[in-house]
Amino acid sequence: MNPEVLKEICIIEMPFGKHKGMLLVDLPVSYLEWFHRQGMPPGKLGMQLSTIYEIQINGLMDLLTPLRTKTDPQKPNKPRVYKF
Repeated sequence: MNPEVLKEICIIEMPFGKHKGMLLVDLPVSYLEWFHRQGMPPGKLGMQLSTIYEIQINGLMDLLTPLRTKTDPQKPNKPRVYKF
């Protein structure tokens, strides 16, 4: 697995849909399961969503903890928090 993909998942926001603006890493597993059943979007976004889906269903979210703490330029060493 490419480490750059893991970094991207922690900083890229969902560009469309119900969870537009949410970081890919924070997408609910139910949303990712829906994409898995319907078909992932083509291209890089589909690969990123597939990666986070596999990480979530296999209980590997702890692997992203070190990356998440480095992604918020406003608050170094703290994960970005969104309130909806």
